[in-house]
Amino acid sequence: MSTPVRPPIAWLPVGAALAALTVALGATATGYGYHRDELYFRMLEPAWGYVDQPPLTPLLARTATALFGDSVWALRLPAIACLLGAVLLAVLTTREFGGSRGAQALCAWGLAFSALPLSFGHTLLTASVDLVAWAGVLLLATRALLRAEPRWWLAVGGLVGLSLFNKQLIVLLLIGLGVGLLAAGPREVFRSPWLWAGVGVALLLTAPNLVYQATHDWPQFTMARALSERGGGEARALLLPMQLVLLGIGLVPVWVAGFVALLRRPAWRPVRALAIAYPVVLVVTLVTAGQFYYPLGLMILLFAAGCVPTMEWIGRRSVRRALVAAGVVINGAICAVVALPLVPVGSLGDTPIPDVNQAARDAVGWPVYVQTVTDVYSSLPAEDRARAVLFTSNYGEAGALHRYGPEHGLPAVYSGHNELWFAGPPPESATVVVAWTQGLPQLRTLFAECEQRAVMDNRVGVGNEEQGSVVAVCRDPVGGWSTIWPRLQHYS
Repeated sequence: MSTPVRPPIAWLPVGAALAALTVALGATATGYGYHRDELYFRMLEPAWGYVDQPPLTPLLARTATALFGDSVWALRLPAIACLLGAVLLAVLTTREFGGSRGAQALCAWGLAFSALPLSFGHTLLTASVDLVAWAGVLLLATRALLRAEPRWWLAVGGLVGLSLFNKQLIVLLLIGLGVGLLAAGPREVFRSPWLWAGVGVALLLTAPNLVYQATHDWPQFTMARALSERGGGEARALLLPMQLVLLGIGLVPVWVAGFVALLRRPAWRPVRALAIAYPVVLVVTLVTAGQFYYPLGLMILLFAAGCVPTMEWIGRRSVRRALVAAGVVINGAICAVVALPLVPVGSLGDTPIPDVNQAARDAVGWPVYVQTVTDVYSSLPAEDRARAVLFTSNYGEAGALHRYGPEHGLPAVYSGHNELWFAGPPPESATVVVAWTQGLPQLRTLFAECEQRAVMDNRVGVGNEEQGSVVAVCRDPVGGWSTIWPRLQHYS
């Protein structure tokens, strides 16, 4: 069984795709505003870990703002770099499968302007880093299996160990790959000392992360349970239908062709496990009520492989070539409108985009919301302002007040959400609270009095989580902050 011949890298079309992607992401980087997660990342102090995530993405956020200024644009730079890296790694994977210049071009242009990757390249999320991490691990695994060069497992282990500092989601890929190898082989991989050396490297690199988890009662399991309990039913219902739109409807035939080819082509027999890994990851995600995008990295692998049979199908037939090109262009245009801030923010609420792109709706309205909190705080008597603090329901709201509050003269902000709970409680002298909340009934049981003062309105009609929340003034925590603070802790 011969290994596919690796053609030269098609730098001209691939470079053109990467350049076009850089321009598109750079030109739209400051559209709408901060995403709630970006606001959270920029306020977290560097640490070995947090209750809701490992340290890498917040560290990237802090580093970017330290180097390039505290701005939306700076925070977007790591996300852009991650998507560019993921596209290039996917092209190299297509090349591993013997992909010609045309197949590499199809991979680069199709993936660069595909749905979820484009969104993750626009906004700095943990999923942005996962894009490049999964693409790298899958490229290295492909090389180890398809070339029969087990030394690549050492590199796989190194990259897995590093990626665990971003998210434990890479373990899901390892489960899928392991089941795939057991089911389809080559099973002799498990006898390779290179594989187990890679496991050792991964464990060594991630040791600080494991120590943090062990010494903090494994907070990631607490977070996983909280996420499952909060939206498990919806996550399971969305998982399968959303697979059709992760890259866009127009690219479905390509990644399906890749899935079929991986299972059927004799020359690709050594990497059949990669195809089996995809349904395995789907099943595990379904059982655990994970997010619908968790299998995205494997879908990108299937797409990279599918570019090879797609170009073979095209052959010299101009009609087929035009059909595929039109599919890529139309898919890219639709995905760009949905994933990037191309629609003016004033018109966004009149479109279905906020309903299908949560990242877009979560980036709207923060300065307006902060101004509303400022107006309530400024209306307080001077003696109340002197003993006041801010409190929010979630980390996005806290992050917005942390970012914009100082320029409005606002006091310190606290929240019981995720890692922010550990920064509290406020001092016992803080007996007045300006609370931005979606849980006013609960606050009324914890304070001697709570009076609603304002209702949040982003003024553009985008129905995000903060739209319709309230700002209240609460006084005198019942029993003091040390008594009520444990009841304000929550994970999501």
